[in-house]
Amino acid sequence: MQYKMNKIKEGVWEIPKSEKEGMLVPARVLGTDKLIKEMDDGVFNQVTNVACLPGIQKYALCMPDGHWGYGFPIGGVAAFELEKGVISPGGIGFDINCGMRLVKTNLTLEEVQPKLPQLMDKIFYSVPAGVGCKGFVKLTPNQFREVMVKGVDWCIENNFAWKEDKERTEESGRIPGAKPDKVSKHALQRGIEQLGTLGSGNHYLEVQVALTDQVYYPEAAKVFGVDRPNQIFVMVHCGSRGFGHQIGTDYLRIFGEAMRKYGIKVLDRELACAPFSSPEGQDYFGAMVCAANSAFVNRQVILHRIREAFSEVFKKDPKELGLELIYDVCHNIAKIEEYQLNGETKKLLVHRKGATRSFGPNRPEVTETYRKIGQPVIVGGSMETGSFLLVGTETAHRETFGSTCHGSGRTMSRTEAKRRVRGTELKANMEKRGMVIRSVSMSGLAEEAGIAYKDISEVVDAVDALGISKKVLQLKPIGNLKG
Repeated sequence: MQYKMNKIKEGVWEIPKSEKEGMLVPARVLGTDKLIKEMDDGVFNQVTNVACLPGIQKYALCMPDGHWGYGFPIGGVAAFELEKGVISPGGIGFDINCGMRLVKTNLTLEEVQPKLPQLMDKIFYSVPAGVGCKGFVKLTPNQFREVMVKGVDWCIENNFAWKEDKERTEESGRIPGAKPDKVSKHALQRGIEQLGTLGSGNHYLEVQVALTDQVYYPEAAKVFGVDRPNQIFVMVHCGSRGFGHQIGTDYLRIFGEAMRKYGIKVLDRELACAPFSSPEGQDYFGAMVCAANSAFVNRQVILHRIREAFSEVFKKDPKELGLELIYDVCHNIAKIEEYQLNGETKKLLVHRKGATRSFGPNRPEVTETYRKIGQPVIVGGSMETGSFLLVGTETAHRETFGSTCHGSGRTMSRTEAKRRVRGTELKANMEKRGMVIRSVSMSGLAEEAGIAYKDISEVVDAVDALGISKKVLQLKPIGNLKG
């Protein structure tokens, strides 16, 4: 590693401003000694580049699942002043509001296992997956613009959501400030047919069982609806797909010109940015919100299809089956949030790139249902290793701009994973271990092999030890749908 790092405390490493010309704040990388040692050099280069961006506050951060990304490292978090700071698509990601959704049922493993192949077949048919897949929701351009503005409210109006789904979605499933007129025609064309689709890459839909011997925080588990042994859950990981990607692509080009206009220089062109208060910055923020709201709708329509599939297989109404949303979290997003800095309350623009909001008890942003305990934090592992449900903390608000990890974090490129693993063999091996796999592509399956990821337990233990989120429950996959 080319940078000097100081160990501030167990799990927190800091690269001082003196290590790179132009750094305005220190850079902090979180993780155990082992996780830090295994991180690729790109993480340290990128997080120190982020520390050079105009208007950045306190420090640039990278979570324990961090790895090299586009612009920011995946796992990158940074907060900027609203007036003097910038907004950067490279700090948000191309799949805007890629996120996680966790759904509980009142079914048990014993009830689901005999019907699991039939259930996975039905979900595979109902939720399109793979590159270029199209959904069953047919929209006119004006209807799609409504989706961009209304988010989950549109789903309630069109019978794709229960009223309680809205309150259990981050930002109530609708971030204000959408500007559909700032979305290009090409982006609209790419997104208009994708509602209710999983897509490809690391996106997945899993049927999971709660490990009853792995409940770490029983009080929170009870509030979140974990109430029986071997309870079945469903987890969804996807975002705005091609719609968000095109918005990111469009504004990276615009920001390249804007930087010259505003005299901004960055150490990496992937960090192209514009002042948040500028016309270009406000246009991108409005377009980003459109993609974020459409991602909430995408995951909500998928939940609607999941409910239909369970209902058909188990011959009961979805409410009778207890198919309630626990929570839906964003990963790739920039949001205006309030923090205490130097004894003063300030509104900041917080970028989270492959990181999860982790707000603790009594935060007004957290739905009243969970306000006493804190926000559910959903951390997805690889399809072989399982996932975790955590809860947010006040410590995160003080130390990491209310942020924590989002998943395992890759350790291996997709190309290398495919070189080492054959999809057909991986599928057979997973099925021998009792999992039911449905995948559009064996190549896509190989890309997401467990060996390509960090140890999810080590990542989660790291954020738990730091107190920036608290472990509640571990979940094991029994059925997996991949693009």
